[in-house]
Amino acid sequence: LHKISKYKDGEHIIKLDKIGAPRWKKLKEKIREKIKTLAFDLIKLYAKRKISKGFAFSKDSYLQTELEASFIFQETPDQIRITTEIKSDMESDAPMDRLICGDVGFGKTELAIRAAFKAVADNKQVAVLVPTTILALQHYNTFKKRLQSFPCEIKYLNRFISKKEAHNTIANLKNGTTDIIIGTHRLVSEDVVFKDLGLLIIDEEQKFGVSVKDKLK
Repeated sequence: LHKISKYKDGEHIIKLDKIGAPRWKKLKEKIREKIKTLAFDLIKLYAKRKISKGFAFSKDSYLQTELEASFIFQETPDQIRITTEIKSDMESDAPMDRLICGDVGFGKTELAIRAAFKAVADNKQVAVLVPTTILALQHYNTFKKRLQSFPCEIKYLNRFISKKEAHNTIANLKNGTTDIIIGTHRLVSEDVVFKDLGLLIIDEEQKFGVSVKDKLK
C-alpha cells in the first residue's frame, strides 16, 4: 500500500481502459506507429550527418599544448581519453556530435575549455549555451580565468546585462571580434548572428527543447 498514492490532475479528465478492450489495442498501435516514424527519422538524420562534410580543425598548436600544461589538477584517465576523442572528432571532416556525461566536479568544463580554445586557434567562433543566467556567469568567469593568458575574447549574454552591453556583444559577434560567447536562450534570438561559428557546446542539453536545438542546427 505504501507504493500507492492518489492521482491528482484537476485539468484533465482521465479515461481508463480495460486491458484487452478495442480502445486499448488501438492506442497501442497508434503509439507503435509513432515510434516507428521517430526511429525512421533518426536513421535518416544520422545517415545525412554521415555523408555531410564539416570543417576539419588543424592539429594542436603550441598554444593548445601550453593551455593543457597549465591545468593545475591531475588529469583523470577519463579526461585524457575524452580529450583525445574530442580532438579526433574535431580534426575529422565529419560533423561532430558528442555527448559527454560525468558527475559534478569530474572536469567536464575543462574539456569544454580545451575544445573551445582549439576552435578559436583555427579562427572559428564558439557558442556555449547554458540553461540559467547564474550558470552563464559562472562559466564566463571560469573560461575567463582559464584563458586569461591566451589571445581569446570571451563575452556572455543573459538578461542581467544592460541593453548597451548586449548590443555591443552582438555587434562584436557579427564582426568576429568575439571568439567565445557564453549565454542562455538569449543566444537563440533572431538578432544574434555569428561571423563564423565553428563549435557549439550545450551544457545540460536535456534542459533545452527540440525547437531550440533545431534552431541552433
